[in-house]
Amino acid sequence: MPPNGQRGAQRAIPVLAALPRPLYARAESLGAGSWTPRHRHDWVQFSYAISGVLGVHTAEGSFFAPPQWGIWIPAGLEHEVVTSMRAEMRSLYVRREDCQWAPGHCRVLEVTALARELIKRFCELPVDYPEGGSPEQRLVQVLLDELAQLGEVGFSLPLPRHARLLVLCNELIEQPDADVSLGLWAERLGMSEKTLMRLFDRETGLSFGRWRQRMRLLSSLRGLEEGVSVTSAALSSGYDSTSAFIAAFKKMFGFTPGELFRRS
Repeated sequence: MPPNGQRGAQRAIPVLAALPRPLYARAESLGAGSWTPRHRHDWVQFSYAISGVLGVHTAEGSFFAPPQWGIWIPAGLEHEVVTSMRAEMRSLYVRREDCQWAPGHCRVLEVTALARELIKRFCELPVDYPEGGSPEQRLVQVLLDELAQLGEVGFSLPLPRHARLLVLCNELIEQPDADVSLGLWAERLGMSEKTLMRLFDRETGLSFGRWRQRMRLLSSLRGLEEGVSVTSAALSSGYDSTSAFIAAFKKMFGFTPGELFRRS
């Protein structure tokens, strides 16, 4: 979830005036709590964790990538990258003109087996790999074609721009197990429940119930990554029933908690 002040080492951001080729790769071993300051760059960034969970925070919301999913960050978007535990991260920087097919918003994408192998092979190439129809250039084109086909998943938590509603959302993010009703929020904001429902949907694109469920499931990732029991993760994220938590988790991520982290 969004940073709470408990941080580890700050990560350095590469100083690049421009990318030397259409693709530029970084392979990093990240310590627990590593983070970058808010920054932006003139190229797209696509990062995924071989192990660990990545978080990317922007003004529009937060995006999370469990093992084998990746986060697509558009060029020019201010963002911060964080990890709660140790992680093995692979990143690609892509020139704007070489991925004009991509939409201009942050997305979480499912990394296919082919994409993983292509990224792994590309990370072995020199920064100034040969061009001019070389095998390396053909590899790059295949990788770009594969990235264009990756499916988007809903591992994001949109945040409202409405100032008072944002305060309430952040309160719930800090305490996901809080028993907060829509009626209580409406009372605090001085509006009817129906008005609040319309406002919440307009600001986040989700109903209050769907937003809260997504927030709770995403908040459980850190504890599961640290090795807490599924029951403890369920309770700390606001679920009274472990079975209901597992069912909701599998519906969102496609795997049970145990299956998801065994994949890494």
